[in-house]
Amino acid sequence: MLKALRTAATGMIAQQMNVDTIANNLANVNTTGFKKTKLQFQDILYQNIRQAGTASSIGTQVPTDLSVGYGTRAVASHRQFTEGNLTSTGNPLDMAISGDGFFQLQHPDGSTVYSRDGAFKINADGQVVNSDGYRMLPELTIPEDATAISIGTDGIVEVLLVGEDTPSQVGQLELARFINPSGLSAIGRNLLVQTGASGDPVTDIPTQSGLGQIDQGYLEMSNVDVVDEMVDMIVAQRAYEMNSKAIQTADDMASIANQLKR
Repeated sequence: MLKALRTAATGMIAQQMNVDTIANNLANVNTTGFKKTKLQFQDILYQNIRQAGTASSIGTQVPTDLSVGYGTRAVASHRQFTEGNLTSTGNPLDMAISGDGFFQLQHPDGSTVYSRDGAFKINADGQVVNSDGYRMLPELTIPEDATAISIGTDGIVEVLLVGEDTPSQVGQLELARFINPSGLSAIGRNLLVQTGASGDPVTDIPTQSGLGQIDQGYLEMSNVDVVDEMVDMIVAQRAYEMNSKAIQTADDMASIANQLKR
């Protein structure tokens, strides 16, 4: 009965983490470029009372083992990089990536961070930055006398300057991809950082080296499906309820045993 108490408690802890993950997905349903996370679980060690194949009598063996499990635990939060829906904004500096790849940004500490959030702006120096002022890499500067900005699917940036009839190229966007994007670590602000599990970034221009294309004037929305998350939340709630019921049942059995009289 004490084993049942501990085992059911691990189930409640696991489902609490599951609901926390689902709640974070739902909270970011409108976050640009957000990728939903799914929690993954494993069963814990087993107490083997009798091994399968043990001799039961002369010339015979038991076909199955006799064991009792000790519950479950969360082992991974898997970030799913399926593409979200694209929404048109009409802003020439809004960009969405159709396919694999991440925008590269320079963090204030000098390191490179990665994002699927393509809502870019221009700062006082004409540099293209994200909503927090982090500069795009490679750096892209828009001339102050530019009257129109055009970004091709291959990342070529052209502007039309005052008094000119033909556009001038001012930059070339580059994207990065990873062999294991789920190994990237989220640090908030729609940013991801490289880890040992993600591998080294492969950088190239859009549409090359397995990278997606740039869609100007669009933003990629979150890939969270509200209906799926609500169903998962109901399942987690019921699992939590059943584990709490198992604890109550084990406690009732212990109470009955304590009331036995000789």
